[in-house]
Amino acid sequence: MAYIKRDLEQVVSQLTQEYPVILITGPSQVGKNTMLQNLMQGSKRTYVSLEDYEARYLAKTDPELFLQIHKSPIFIDEVQYAPELFTYIKMIVDKKHEPGAFWLTSSHIFEAIKGEIKSLAGRVAILSLSPLSQSEIYGVGGATAKEFSLEFSQLVERSEHRIPVDTLGIFERIFKGAMPAVNNGSYGDNQAFYSRYVSSIIDTKVRGLLGTFDELKFFKFLTIVATRTSQLISVNDIAKEAEIHHSHAKNWLSILETLGIIFYLQPYSNSSLKRAIKTPKLYFYDTGLVCYLTKWSSAKTLECGVFNGAILENYVVSEIKKSFSNCAKTAYLYYYRDKDSKEIDLLIEHDGVINPIEIKKTSNPSSALTKVFSVLDKSSTPRSTGAVICMNPKLDAIDRQNYVVPIWCI
Repeated sequence: MAYIKRDLEQVVSQLTQEYPVILITGPSQVGKNTMLQNLMQGSKRTYVSLEDYEARYLAKTDPELFLQIHKSPIFIDEVQYAPELFTYIKMIVDKKHEPGAFWLTSSHIFEAIKGEIKSLAGRVAILSLSPLSQSEIYGVGGATAKEFSLEFSQLVERSEHRIPVDTLGIFERIFKGAMPAVNNGSYGDNQAFYSRYVSSIIDTKVRGLLGTFDELKFFKFLTIVATRTSQLISVNDIAKEAEIHHSHAKNWLSILETLGIIFYLQPYSNSSLKRAIKTPKLYFYDTGLVCYLTKWSSAKTLECGVFNGAILENYVVSEIKKSFSNCAKTAYLYYYRDKDSKEIDLLIEHDGVINPIEIKKTSNPSSALTKVFSVLDKSSTPRSTGAVICMNPKLDAIDRQNYVVPIWCI
């Protein structure tokens, strides 16, 4: 089993020198524990997991004694199981002012500990670890991790540190998925992994949040949500198809978001774009999970199927979002659609400008694809360089204002 180096490692190492507490959140089985175990090799840092019931019992019933026994520097895994620790962590941090004293991980943040985390403001760096990015799995040359940008020099640098593949190669990446266990040699059959993964999530994480619930109905709900990837979210439609109450569908979507399984793109609008639609679009962090839930049997059938446009869009959007989180930066990502059916797949807002992006399966994009970008000229935020991210085999340009970016390059 080969360890895949994570882009977030360099951020953790840097922030450990600056903050007393590092908290890493992210879905179950994305490698939070493995990454930190790798980073702490050769150090004096101790490790304790609150998935161990004895350790959890002591942490909850006598957190002061727990921290006397397990002294800093320490790595506490799944800290959400003992929110009682945070008061005493704060006391130790304020007394010792020791950078890197506490590494903490959490598969999800319960409402019960959000306030406790806020009490550590100024003392804690909160990072998010997602499933593996394309650059982590297929990148070469050890390039420094950077957020996705349409600066041409950065696109050139990205292209020099990526492995080019054709259309089927991209769909093989999409189908295989981004979980460490299916990319490090632990599982030869990604479908077998995702079957166990979904069962584990429902049996442990979802049950921990909901208590008693109908597991079969939740699985049906999850598969229905997967068919809605890259679409405008309609809680009513999902509830109706899943045969559950609207309030249950809304709550269960919130749980999927809390567990780091789905995320939303908010619509881009301002006072100058009055006809813009206001409904968010839904995406999954891991396309392999989507392929399993929607029952695709191979990358080839996926590439030729009616779902290929939606899953391709999901893949590109999630990869760009990961590129920001892996640098510990906030991604201001949106989409645009108005009542006249004008649509832009992705907008990146930064430094007072906005970059419009179209995502297409085509390998030969035309200038017609970028004409819709002009709707943003009415916006109060200036439009900057645009792009078509597609199956073109190399980095290219439509004109000076619009680039052609291969999907393997992101």
